[in-house]
Amino acid sequence: MSWSSELELENGVSSRNRPLRGFATHREANTPSGASAEESVAGSWELVVVRTYKELVAWQKGMALVKAIYALVKQFPKIEQYRLVDQLTRAAVSVPSNIAEGFGRATNKDFAHFLSQARGSLFEVETQLLIAKDLGFVGDVEPELELSSELGRILNGLIRKLSSIPPAP
Repeated sequence: MSWSSELELENGVSSRNRPLRGFATHREANTPSGASAEESVAGSWELVVVRTYKELVAWQKGMALVKAIYALVKQFPKIEQYRLVDQLTRAAVSVPSNIAEGFGRATNKDFAHFLSQARGSLFEVETQLLIAKDLGFVGDVEPELELSSELGRILNGLIRKLSSIPPAP
């Protein structure tokens, strides 16, 4: 099992004028057996250059959330098709869309702004899932809420790191 944490380390422009972003990735699989948590974190980070938003773990998790939401809303009553279903699917689609749009922006400040928008949409999704459960449209929404929570932690880390990087001169 492995987990990843994305942290913006540097920013540049590729030969195709696309942003290059360096991210540190931690992989548990690289941890020597018997190593403590501190030992596993130290020395197992690697710098990865991300050339496209599709390589971002946050975007991938956002896409997984969209698929999960679309599967879930099939259980909703037909009358909700243009009500809660519409709102829920739009909010879910907005999450990876804002991550992608932010990645394409020129500055870390702009990227962080769009990640904040994605986080806001994520809160909408969580709220609407709880509403759907409370209204009896679906039973268990824990898998979707867990995925949302994980994505929220990733977005928070990215926003925090991007906000701490001074603008390029």
